[in-house]
Amino acid sequence: MLDVQTRGENIAVTDALRDYVEKKVTKLERYLEPNVSAVAHANLRVYPDKTAKAEVTIPLPYLTLRAEETSGDLYKSIDTMSDRLERQIRKYKTKVNRKSREKGYKGLDFRPDEEATSEQPEARFDVVRTKSLQLKPMDNEEAILQMDLLGHDFFIYQDAETNDVNIVYRRNDGRYGLLQADAND
Repeated sequence: MLDVQTRGENIAVTDALRDYVEKKVTKLERYLEPNVSAVAHANLRVYPDKTAKAEVTIPLPYLTLRAEETSGDLYKSIDTMSDRLERQIRKYKTKVNRKSREKGYKGLDFRPDEEATSEQPEARFDVVRTKSLQLKPMDNEEAILQMDLLGHDFFIYQDAETNDVNIVYRRNDGRYGLLQADAND
């Protein structure tokens, strides 16, 4: 069962809006096993330029589903975001179920899709190139400069202070993000 928690930024979440989001997100329950409980976190934002963004994150055992959409109409963003989540589930559920059975995971939360046929091409995840890196110690700012100079969307480096491996990346909004490796000692 999906519990939908809806939050708004720069917008009051009305009962009608909350019901609409809940209706769109809970339709995904048909893909989940009946005994699985999950909390879907829905964020709705309205920006000063009058664009609206709908984003949903659903953490499930062994998998996190996430989709977002920005458009000029909040309801259109919600519809498109919901469709993306459904396509994401349909695309990966067969592969995830097969992999989980091979590795012995129990309780993975996708139902078999009655509509899936053997005629659908299976997604392939072949590694077509391998690259070795020499990680240079640097700080976040230098890593971002290196990334921009190379014209890449991400850059892997060794943090000069902690010696940890970090990744800086360019976000969809043009700003930067940082991924810090958390080594399990």
